[in-house]
Amino acid sequence: MTDVVTATTRPDILALAHAMRHCNALDAVPLNLTESQWQIVANYLQPVSLQLGKVLIEQGVKDRTVYFVESGTLTVHYEDSKERIRIAVVGPGSVLGEGAFFSHLPRSATVHAGSDCRLWCLTPLRFRELSVRHPDLALELTVAMSAVLARRMYNRPKRIAVT
Repeated sequence: MTDVVTATTRPDILALAHAMRHCNALDAVPLNLTESQWQIVANYLQPVSLQLGKVLIEQGVKDRTVYFVESGTLTVHYEDSKERIRIAVVGPGSVLGEGAFFSHLPRSATVHAGSDCRLWCLTPLRFRELSVRHPDLALELTVAMSAVLARRMYNRPKRIAVT
């Protein structure tokens, strides 16, 4: 069970676009859409506010929701079979949950808010709707999330962020 709180007022999607455009991290989402394309995508995303310390994703849970980080930082914790804990930090302009989204497997790690965060979530159902109504945008989004997944898999410290 996660402690996600859905925002009551809809934040401006362009703040997420700005975060992605200006993120220099290895796992930045390479999604350069026009303002009108962002407005279309916004119709399929749900804004989420997460307070410091709250759980966004829990290891072992079967859920395919993807989260795009607009602001704040999140810590990703994974405990292996030898009880060693590994940690990655994810910030604005990145994504969480892409591993389960593509694999249909349970979450591979637990994610906590390292600060107050604003995110945008995309459920598989809303993604399917986007795919039917705007296949070009769904493809752009898929390619961008796949690029993050691939970069994280090639970078050993960032592999833990594949949730």
